[in-house]
Amino acid sequence: MKKVVYVPLDDRPVNLDDVITQGRSAGIQVITPDAADIRNRLDTQKTVSGSEVASTSSPVYGKPANIGQFILERAGGADGFIISVDMLAYGGLIGSRHLRTEDSGAYPGFDPQTTQLLDIIRQIKQACPHKPVYVMDTIMRLATTVHVEGLTTPAYQESRNFMRRPRKSFTSFEDILEGYDLKPDGTAYGDTVHFNKEHFYNTRRHKLKTTHYVLECLARAGYIDFLAIGVDDAYIEGVQANEIAWVEDRINTWLGGTDGDNPERAVILPDADGLGHSLLARMAARLYHGNAKPRYRVSYYGPHGSTIVNPYEYMDVHQNIKSHIDIVGGKLVVNAPYEIDIIAVTAENQAAQAVAHVEANGACGVPSVVIDFTSGGVANETVTRALLASPFTGRLLGYSAWNTAGNKIGLAVGMGQARYAFLTAAVPPSSLNAALNAHGSLLFKRFLKDYYYKAVTIREIRLEAASRTPYTNVTADSNLLLFISESDYVVLSVLLEEYMQMYTAELAQTNAFMPDCSPAARNIRCIQNGVWSLAPYRSVVLPSYTTRFTWGRAFEITLNPCITLC
Repeated sequence: MKKVVYVPLDDRPVNLDDVITQGRSAGIQVITPDAADIRNRLDTQKTVSGSEVASTSSPVYGKPANIGQFILERAGGADGFIISVDMLAYGGLIGSRHLRTEDSGAYPGFDPQTTQLLDIIRQIKQACPHKPVYVMDTIMRLATTVHVEGLTTPAYQESRNFMRRPRKSFTSFEDILEGYDLKPDGTAYGDTVHFNKEHFYNTRRHKLKTTHYVLECLARAGYIDFLAIGVDDAYIEGVQANEIAWVEDRINTWLGGTDGDNPERAVILPDADGLGHSLLARMAARLYHGNAKPRYRVSYYGPHGSTIVNPYEYMDVHQNIKSHIDIVGGKLVVNAPYEIDIIAVTAENQAAQAVAHVEANGACGVPSVVIDFTSGGVANETVTRALLASPFTGRLLGYSAWNTAGNKIGLAVGMGQARYAFLTAAVPPSSLNAALNAHGSLLFKRFLKDYYYKAVTIREIRLEAASRTPYTNVTADSNLLLFISESDYVVLSVLLEEYMQMYTAELAQTNAFMPDCSPAARNIRCIQNGVWSLAPYRSVVLPSYTTRFTWGRAFEITLNPCITLC
């Protein structure tokens, strides 16, 4: 089995559990740091004044020094590396947003501790020159993090609105750092109320200096084989615009790109939580097929992706799909021939036609990936019901409806590319069954989570949490460990378990996953010379009392169903 050292963005399931399962679906053992070293949590302490929460404090970040040591110790036994800059340098995504009271020094000597950690990437590439080193970085988002270091929901709302206002255009690195607060006419914006804008700007400066170092001293110098830079929770203008343009220019100038993109070396796009999936997919393709690039076609059911820009992104959906295909190591084509068909559902009333396309592909042996763009950050009921009514849905290589458009694309295309690389590779027959079960489990989970939890169950959890909190100025489900009692937290955890066990049973009885329907629900076990070998779904188990609130909030849960096909 191939082995890949993986340092995740943080320890939420989308960045950790799901990528590990995705690896297994592609015959790859994903090796991660100790759980304690990548542990991230929101504030763990509170002070109360009457019926209000006065403040919160004490978040948990990862341990960069331990993570750096882990990378060095595991380098010899790995076939490749996927490393998050945010985790290695800051202890995770929320750590990279830590508000700084002081500005850091001038680039490149802005923070020797940070650059020393980043130079671990240089060390492993020098020690293992023939092993692929893939790195993910982020452009800091517009908003602060709710309930981290005392920052509140009003701070989040104010910071997002404030930072998305247009800024004066700059091209030089130093001018960008000094111009964060300037309007297009060169005058300064006014004061903020719920957060300190100068501390926020200090954080942006440090983060962009880190990205500068990664681009110039590591990627440009040849120590990174591929760099994916995700713009986290973005907008079409605001403080990120100059940063994005500067990075695109560096990709062009330093890394041989065109229009801010070089599919062989670096891509910047709107996404963060899908980058782990995307880079693992690129790794699977590289380890099994070298430099071969599978061809992708995109079919829209509803408005074309070029007409859609997600509210949290700066790039249209079609360009975002193309950029993700570049990251995973594929090539977008308009006409035949193509190996993988992306079916993008952008209108609820086109669900039946989209499913007919899935069925036609399944009948003639064309691998499909489905992305549901119709209902914001959750799966649409009409689209989901239509998909689950078809046994051919159980053959999908990838599917997602989770969160932003970029997240959906990264998860679905990443799943599909990793699985396709494995299915079409010369792998030992003994490895097929375990990989098949892993892929079936991940596909099942996407429906269970993206629809049955995010579109259905979460409403009940939020209502129940709101009814149990004694505090009048907070949203209880945003930090359940602080805003309801310990006994009520147990009650909500039991309620979550009951709902997800019930919906696991319901999902297992849909045509997409039920072995007794006609034709039987089956998944692809292997592809040889273009011919599919199929295996029927047999059983599904959601292990008891393993479902829980990740980070103690309702937004995302730990959920690991286990499918058996062989």
